[in-house]
Amino acid sequence: MGAKGPTLHQVADRAGVSIATVSRVARGLDHISAETRGRVLAAIDELNYRPSHFGRALVKRRHGTLGIVFPGLRGPYYAEVIHGFEVEAVAAGMSLLILGTELLPNADTQVLGMADRADGLAVMGGTIGDDLIQRLAARGVPIVTMARPQLAGIPNARVDNYASTLALVTHLIQYHGYDRLEFVGNIMGAPDAVERWRGFVQAHLDAELTPPDEPLSSAYEQASGVQAALRVLDLARRPRAVVCGNDEIATGMLSTLAASGVRVPDEIAVTGWDDGPFARYATPPLTTVSQPARALGQQTARTLLVLIERGESIEHEVVLTTEPIIRASCGCPFDPATGFTMANGDRNPFKEGAPIDELIEADSTANTRHREIALTGG
Repeated sequence: MGAKGPTLHQVADRAGVSIATVSRVARGLDHISAETRGRVLAAIDELNYRPSHFGRALVKRRHGTLGIVFPGLRGPYYAEVIHGFEVEAVAAGMSLLILGTELLPNADTQVLGMADRADGLAVMGGTIGDDLIQRLAARGVPIVTMARPQLAGIPNARVDNYASTLALVTHLIQYHGYDRLEFVGNIMGAPDAVERWRGFVQAHLDAELTPPDEPLSSAYEQASGVQAALRVLDLARRPRAVVCGNDEIATGMLSTLAASGVRVPDEIAVTGWDDGPFARYATPPLTTVSQPARALGQQTARTLLVLIERGESIEHEVVLTTEPIIRASCGCPFDPATGFTMANGDRNPFKEGAPIDELIEADSTANTRHREIALTGG
């Protein structure tokens, strides 16, 4: 192909289209079929074609739009992340495109199409494959991932799922003496849930207990929590505590156990994850883990805007702190003052109304820093 790299004509030949069509795809213009766009983008990737105008157009914000890709859009967690992202996008004068890939058989094509209509993309969790993310970055598309492990050379924002789960499950085992626990939640394709499962398992190993072989699989919805509760009740040896992968599972679990005459926490303790808006109003109030979902969205958008403005890749990871919230569903007497503090004695900064700068803990070295969490009371 020569020292100067592939040409527009070579891409057109590979894709079987005209050079005008290649140019229109590279410039993100509309009125091109998805099938044709896909062929051209595949040829661009295969030949590693990088038109010189492409990077300059991105820096100039040719669309005035940011794209965000989610696995699905249901539930309060996603709403909070999107809201935080939107706050930063609007402040920067940018509009927002949102793509939920759940049940889409052609999700990769949809993401490629969005990349042509947006100045940069944010991709959550395991929504699309690592190879597609890296291909987009290699093409010069500004891209930031969130709620997942970092890929080399690509900025990432996430919350600490491991340390708080470890602290919460350690509390259940050591403070309450529970020795039969179940983890409820699907960990396939869910990086956050994998880290929560790791914390669950490690707490057992630290206490010299044998953890379950695998989680009790469940979707992250209240209705799925109902089904999971029925499965728990059918177990030959019921667990003494159930650690739910999110609050929606936990609320379905609580309502079903109550309807079945099982007392929480006297017979089975239940905990959640997220500290959603109704966790404190559950019956009994739900012990859970608070995570800064809105701050996660804001941090991701901020990083993406910096990436677009610089017009060059940056390797940066931000890890936001999470905090176990102790209420009555684990067996503790409910006291609003009861909570966890960081090991250095500082109160957790993720409190209602805190400014965003207090909520964001940047780790520019791209190394995760898990802080030891200690229980102050219970």
